[in-house]
Amino acid sequence: MHPLVTILIYMIAGITTGLLFALTGIPGAPIAGALIGAGLASMTGQLDIAEWPSGTRIALQIGIGTVIGTGITKDAVDQLQSLWRPAILITMTLVMTGIVIGLWSSRLLGIDPVVALLGAAPGGISGMSLVGEELGVGAAVAALHAVRLITVLVVLPLLVKFINLLGPANP
Repeated sequence: MHPLVTILIYMIAGITTGLLFALTGIPGAPIAGALIGAGLASMTGQLDIAEWPSGTRIALQIGIGTVIGTGITKDAVDQLQSLWRPAILITMTLVMTGIVIGLWSSRLLGIDPVVALLGAAPGGISGMSLVGEELGVGAAVAALHAVRLITVLVVLPLLVKFINLLGPANP
């Protein structure tokens, strides 16, 4: 099969499931759906491995960075004046926890330390998968983050609803 046809099939699978997941209204669901759709297409064994045109990954990284960057508004930066301490505490805690869990998982479960560290990292699925891809472990990292993302997208909204049922937070 021609490589561009293969890529087109993967894109159709990813776009279709991404759009279906978007209908759920869950934040982040479209990227998880696209990942699952393309992954399922790949797992069938009926398609060749996608051979993306040169520069595609860089273009995707720039696109993802641009989408994320547009969310950094003046208001968000202004909020950092009061949130910089929690931002540092949360970031350091997540990074250290990711390192500990990654190394622990690698040792206890016998998985590649690079996969374990990137899979336990607090970054988003797209960013960490692209970093993993550059290191030759993108699919494994994407799978770990997909499980995490789907779990978080299901559990946290339910937890927030439950907490709201208990009553208002402290004034």
